[in-house]
Amino acid sequence: MRVAVVGRGLMGSAAARHLAKAGHEVVLVGPDEPAEKRTHRGVFASHYDEGRITRKNATDPYWAEVSIASIARYAEIEQESGISFFEERGAMIAGGEAGPLMQAARATQRALSIECEALDRAALRARFPFFAFPEDWAALYESTGAGCVSPRRLVAAQTEAARRRGAEILAEPALGIEETKGGVVVRTASGEVRAERALVASGMMTDHVLGRSPKLSLNARTVALFEVAEAEARRLAAMPSLVFRWSRKGDPYLLPPVRYPDGAWRVKLGGDPEDAKLTSPEIIGDWFRSGGNPEVRDFLEEAYRELMPDVRIERVTMDACVTTWTGDGYPEIRRLSPRIGVATGGNGAGAKCSDELGRRGALALVEELEDAT
Repeated sequence: MRVAVVGRGLMGSAAARHLAKAGHEVVLVGPDEPAEKRTHRGVFASHYDEGRITRKNATDPYWAEVSIASIARYAEIEQESGISFFEERGAMIAGGEAGPLMQAARATQRALSIECEALDRAALRARFPFFAFPEDWAALYESTGAGCVSPRRLVAAQTEAARRRGAEILAEPALGIEETKGGVVVRTASGEVRAERALVASGMMTDHVLGRSPKLSLNARTVALFEVAEAEARRLAAMPSLVFRWSRKGDPYLLPPVRYPDGAWRVKLGGDPEDAKLTSPEIIGDWFRSGGNPEVRDFLEEAYRELMPDVRIERVTMDACVTTWTGDGYPEIRRLSPRIGVATGGNGAGAKCSDELGRRGALALVEELEDAT
């Protein structure tokens, strides 16, 4: 079957790999990363980055299940593509001993028998002395199969693995999609892509590509990047990825030092205190070109200095991102019509588990996938 996958992001590239591996004729449609975001006038994506947390445990069993399935295939994706994207650095969920974050994380961990080490305040201080956690905090720590992924390289790996299986890569944005009697037509700047079926996995642009009234909620996000010297990065070698419940606003997440393409080591902190809604492709483009909100950057810097007061920061920068939310907080993965399916809505948690979400999107569109993979 000839299938078009519209959206060359985390879910779309994963779906393309699974479909190609199952023997389908695949066309993966989506643009390359822009060379310069500040002057780019086309569409954007949120995977243009080097750091996302990956872990098996979560506060909701659904997200744990799809993460476990995806993480189990990381090595396969790296082998099939020749591109590495996963660093096993460990991951931790931390918060007040009796607080809702830890209660929910413990419930998921028990329900799915996820291997985690329970750490009390004394154990946290001994294991990770660079964190200044409050006295009443505890944590669940995953030492294996967890850490961080490069979303940029994960998309590259999925795309390359799909290409090696015969998928065609069309590096253009989709302008729209139409279902016809004989199949589907995807419009691009250079012409039309015709296929028997299509999966729309266009992230924040999904409503726009489908031409439907807005169903997704798009939130502007600012991440703060704390550049550290190489010696400081080495000192923090044991630092895991971290999700925590701060006493102020938001649920921040923290990445250990990651080397960026310019050679610098940066610790990344995200977690906006307020949601800022984005309502059109033009506004989305303006947001990405802005580079982020300085007030949120300063808020995150304050949180970082409170959490890791002895870390020497060389430079603080920021970047703009967008999270795509559905009404129920779970991905929208379903068949919209006999020939068109959708896979979208990472809800701020989709990078680490995108391979399984893409697989489920492919399966919703092409039932023969299950036996073939």
